[in-house]
Parts: sequence; C-alpha cells; structure tokens
Amino acid sequence: MDIRRADLPLLISLDVLLEELNVTRAARRLNVSQPALSAQLGRLRELFKDPLLVPSEAGRGMAPTPRALELQPALHQALLDLQSAVVNRVEFNPREAQHHFTIALNDNFFTIIGLAVAREILELAGPGIRLSFVAPNEENLTYRMERGEIDLYIGISTKIPEALKSRLLLTDEFCFAQRKEHPRGREAPTLEDYCQLNHVMVSQGGRLHSAIDDVLARHGKVRRVAVTVPNYNQVALVLADTDCVATLPRRLLQRYASGLELLPLPFPMPPFDLAMGWHARAQHDPAHQWLRERFVRAATPHRAPAQERVPS
Repeated sequence: MDIRRADLPLLISLDVLLEELNVTRAARRLNVSQPALSAQLGRLRELFKDPLLVPSEAGRGMAPTPRALELQPALHQALLDLQSAVVNRVEFNPREAQHHFTIALNDNFFTIIGLAVAREILELAGPGIRLSFVAPNEENLTYRMERGEIDLYIGISTKIPEALKSRLLLTDEFCFAQRKEHPRGREAPTLEDYCQLNHVMVSQGGRLHSAIDDVLARHGKVRRVAVTVPNYNQVALVLADTDCVATLPRRLLQRYASGLELLPLPFPMPPFDLAMGWHARAQHDPAHQWLRERFVRAATPHRAPAQERVPS
C-alpha cells in the first residue's frame, strides 16, 4: 500500500463509514452526497486492496471485513491525535465562546454538585455556552467520551473506568431521613426499629435490594423496602406524604432539610468518594479545563485534597 495516495478527507470518510456501517447515514454526517461517498469508498477499496465494507447479511447497512475491523481502532485514534495536535490553543473566554458541554451524571449527583455548577456557569458565561446534563451509561462511557459525545462524567470514584483521567471532588456519607412530625418520634432509630420501618429506595428496575441491604445482611438483619422510585429526588416526595423512611447521601437530603429530619444510622455505613472523569484527549483543552475547574470550585468547601489519576 502506498500511503502517499491516501489523502486526509478519504481517511476521515473511512472512519465515519466504519462507525455508521451505512453509506446514507455516513454521507449525512460528512455533509456530502451519497454518490460522492460511494465513489470515495471505491477509492478506499483500491487503496487498501480490500472491500472494507460489504452488504450485511441482515439486508440493511454494511458489514466490515476483517481488514476493516483491524484498521478501525488505529485509524480512529490517529485522527483524534491529529485533531488534538492542530487545534488552536487560544485562551477560553466563556463570555464570547460558542461551546456545548455534555455532562453525564445521575440526579443524585446533579443535586449534590451539578446544580451549583450550572448556576455558576449561567452567571459567568455568555449566551454561546450551553449545558446538557444526561443520564450516565457506564458500559460505553469511554467510547462516547473518545468520540466527544460526552465531556465529563460525575460518579462514584470506583466506577470511573481506568482508561479515563479522574479527580476526586468530595466525600459524602449516608444518613437516615424521615418527615418532620413522624409518628415514630425524633430519636435516632435502633437497628431493630430501622428494620421494621417502611423504606423507600431508588431503583431503576424496581429491585428491592441495594448496598444498604448488603451491609444489613452482614449484621444478620433485613429491612422492609416498601416503595422504589426511579429517581433520587422523588424520594423526598414519598417521605413528605408517607411514613416511609430512607437512607441516602447527606448532601442530597440536605436540599430537603426544611421538611425532613436527618438522623444517624444505627449501623456503620462507609462513606463514598465523588469524582469526575474525562478522556485524556481533553486534558489540555482550554474549554474543558474551564469546565473541570467549575466542578472543583463547587466541591471546594467539602472536598479532600485533590488527587488526579493518570490512566495507565
């Protein structure tokens, strides 16, 4: 293969074709006509002396050949490296910049730190800065960050993939919550009381078991989970209108402290570290550095000394 015959637009087209496995969708992403992209695919086949993409047996789209599968990761990374090398490193001015940040986190962590970040960015930035907070999906997180679909992930430090860089933001603890004027009184529950009460917990799929129940099991105890909800902030609604109780992060529950009583748990529950993770390609990007600093500032009153991890 004579690499001198390969021009950059052809390789960019091949990268998109291998991602989409569909000429029509790839042409739309590349902003070219379908016949023009088909012609480029013909030149790529000649260049690599391989079909690269063949009709799928399922009858829709294309299937990559073994040569294409072998080529894709190295080609994609090379294009990312090239983009990083030639990008203009100008100072980031949030008042004038045009940038759309996408941050993956659940509603618990949005309440704990994301809301404060959103408030500061809305105060500091101009109309060209936009924020999208999206639900996290750890299964394809690294891939989506590599593609630039997600800028930052906020989550439990132990769940951040090793391939990402990360930084500790804060440490939080769990506590017991009930509505004010709860008929059980205001004293902290005993372990027996705790297990006999009706609990509400967060579960996307309706499971009645969490890490709390694992800890109780080690004490030979079982609690009664009476209600599950899909989102953390819905717990406060259930607590306000029922005699249910909950065990949740303290900083989340403090948002609703006017209507709740927060009491210590009758058993030891380890705290958790909240961290942010990002792809190495964004490490020196001025806009991304500015975004990460907003999270560091929001966590500063509560965070431990910063610990930044470099992926191996």
